Amino acid sequence: MAKRFAKDRVGRTAARQCGRVAWFQLRKLGVVDAVIHDWLNQGYLHPKLPGVYAVGHDAPSVEADLAAAVLYAGPGAMLSHGTAAAWWGLIDNQPSTINVSTPRRCRSRRGIKVHQRRNCRRTSHKGLPVTSVAQTLLDYAAGSALTSVRVALANAEYHRLLDVQEVRPQLGHGRPGSTKLRQALARHEPRLAHARSPVEVTFFELCERFGLPLPEVNARVSGWTVDFFWPGHGVVVEVDPCGNHHTPAQIDRDRRKDLALRSDGLVVHRYSRDQVEQTPDAVGADLTAALESSRRPP
Repeated sequence: MAKRFAKDRVGRTAARQCGRVAWFQLRKLGVVDAVIHDWLNQGYLHPKLPGVYAVGHDAPSVEADLAAAVLYAGPGAMLSHGTAAAWWGLIDNQPSTINVSTPRRCRSRRGIKVHQRRNCRRTSHKGLPVTSVAQTLLDYAAGSALTSVRVALANAEYHRLLDVQEVRPQLGHGRPGSTKLRQALARHEPRLAHARSPVEVTFFELCERFGLPLPEVNARVSGWTVDFFWPGHGVVVEVDPCGNHHTPAQIDRDRRKDLALRSDGLVVHRYSRDQVEQTPDAVGADLTAALESSRRPP
């Protein structure tokens, strides 16, 4: 009977942690080592990391792996750096290595990078402990390219998570990431959040570099979603992220799209990824000429 009630308590705890529980939590719930050993033999607990177990079944998931990493790092631990950025939705993909910060001493291990930090504010998002958005942006900036940090800032604003008044105190001199985050704030552009691929981000920055009017990104025009649109010029640009590897169906769809846009009086330009990345000056000159010749009267 006592073991059944213990399992109920453990099950409720694990349910809040994506099916994972730590040894220190089991002991806090009154489960002694002998019972833990029995549950391991019975298959009720499944070892995942040192001192961390899956409860009831070993169902893998991204969320469960993140929860296990936090539990492994001990009380007070939280997701941080690129892992926190992905969990907040500031970047698209989880890094291959899980980053956690903890006030305790804990060794990194394969697949988990542990950062020992005594003074780091901990909050919660989607059920897991994580660094604040401001701290996450600073940590992410320390190891990422400026373009990536700009996209993360844009995504933070898109998700209504960006509070510049909370970010600015993080920008002290000598703090890793502060210089790059300061640069990203100075060039903050919310429209980057609408870019759907790296080449679209590259193209948007190309427009900035050439001093061109900045377009709407992935806008709905004449019943189609277009990559870039200048309403004051009637110009549409489509950027091919896949080179020339199109299926016949994709080619047909692109032609129908271009025809529909032109029939509504719009000028359509297409550039390949290779053109945008390898010959940006030629693309910039071509687009500049297109915009100058297509300017509409106010």
